[in-house]
Amino acid sequence: MAVLEQECQQWETPSVTVVSEKFCSAFHVLISCIISLRTKDAVTAAASARLFARAGTPQELIALNVAEIADLIYPAGFYRTKAEQMHALCSQLLEEYDGIVPDSIDGLLRFKGVGRKTANLVMTLGHDKPGICVDIHVHRITNRWGYVTANTPDKTEQLLREKLPLEYWKKINDLLVCYGQNLCYPVSPACSRCRLADCCGRVGVQRSR
Repeated sequence: MAVLEQECQQWETPSVTVVSEKFCSAFHVLISCIISLRTKDAVTAAASARLFARAGTPQELIALNVAEIADLIYPAGFYRTKAEQMHALCSQLLEEYDGIVPDSIDGLLRFKGVGRKTANLVMTLGHDKPGICVDIHVHRITNRWGYVTANTPDKTEQLLREKLPLEYWKKINDLLVCYGQNLCYPVSPACSRCRLADCCGRVGVQRSR
């Protein structure tokens, strides 16, 4: 983990983390995370900035119609679907939670379209509470190391909760997103430049560079 922290200093911080540091708001993290799904970081950052310039609260966002939200977050992946989801989410948030984003995994999973990845990210970045956000990078790399053996992100999360020391829960997603985007690629990872190569099981790696 110390090596990861050193290495990741050279790369850009993931966009949702930047949003969390700027706004210190679980609502902003939740919305930005929804935008980020299947969307490149640069697009997520720009789309989040445009949306939050118009709507920084559930009340302001629900005042926009779905088409306006879609225009603001374009070209994020599935932007029309996400616009509908965010509008419905804000309605539920205001009706059931007085506009306050729940601070439990179970509460967050009650919102349509919010999975464990998003819920855990809101817990860690939005509420500063323990959680392990397992996206494709965390799933791939921890299994590639041989640290866990799981065929789904949810199973990887379960195993990491059993094995990973609590002090690393919040930071592992940021670190492995950076590492996965910049060095530990899905196909042909840059093992020759990886300072973790000696302790990596290289599970499933057929070729590297």
